[in-house]
Amino acid sequence: MSDRTLGFCALIFAGLMAWFGHDLQAPFSYEPVGPRAFPMLIALIIALCGAWLMFKHWRERRAGEPIDWPRLLLMVVYVFGYALLFETLGFIIATAIVTVLIGRLFGGSWGKMIIGGIVMGVLFFLLFDRALDVVLPLGPLEFLS
Repeated sequence: MSDRTLGFCALIFAGLMAWFGHDLQAPFSYEPVGPRAFPMLIALIIALCGAWLMFKHWRERRAGEPIDWPRLLLMVVYVFGYALLFETLGFIIATAIVTVLIGRLFGGSWGKMIIGGIVMGVLFFLLFDRALDVVLPLGPLEFLS
């Protein structure tokens, strides 16, 4: 049941993201995609994951595992920290840090999570900033641009 509850909450969250992100407009066109693309893409991914969580055990009736509240709350704190430090640390560093911390919550080893966090931060930066022309902050790595 906890998967279904989380999936339902993810669908609601994705709907809210899409609703708020749909009206994002830049005062002047400096990107071919525009500011609306990122929240809409993330909302789509969250909605697909939420739907999968809701329907993956559709025919199966089983008691849900209890919710691990400390881990869930810590993940929310990490995401809020990511939002607060995004501009200061830049996309690559902030994404790498939050990836490592959330990966550790799910039992990943430090070495694998650090490598995965750095790779994820760099690859997503290249995808959004270079390929899709969505301007992302570099923070202390500004000298790389």
